[in-house]
Amino acid sequence: MIAKSLTILIFFLFTFANVSAQENKTSIEEHNKITNLIANYAHARETKDAVLLKSILTDDVDQLVSSGVWRKNITESMKGMLKSSKTNPGTRTLTVDNVRLLNSENAIVDAKYQIENSNGSTRKMWSTFIVVKREEVWKIAAIRNMLPARP
Repeated sequence: MIAKSLTILIFFLFTFANVSAQENKTSIEEHNKITNLIANYAHARETKDAVLLKSILTDDVDQLVSSGVWRKNITESMKGMLKSSKTNPGTRTLTVDNVRLLNSENAIVDAKYQIENSNGSTRKMWSTFIVVKREEVWKIAAIRNMLPARP
């Protein structure tokens, strides 16, 4: 009886460990996919690549920029993003600080957002992205840019 109980206990522990390992592997894979999504966003902004940008945004994307302007839907958002990249030259760097998976299809991403201006100054901000998984592909559904009160 004890041997049978131990066998069952070992089976459940092994099964739980395998499930946990698989969930952890999935989380790491999703984290990497989301981090790559943000890298693609930064690249699209830096190179003013409208095709790439459109492919990684949802149709109903919205963006609140640090000046307080709301950009709603993909057309308005892309127009504002590409105009901003053109009129505010500088090297943009987004560094993912945290990815919080809310479930298998939604996540919040916090990133440090820096723009190195041509005059040598650096504008330091934060960006929060709401990302959603649509047809097995992560896309950006919302962006919130903010200037911290303190650097």
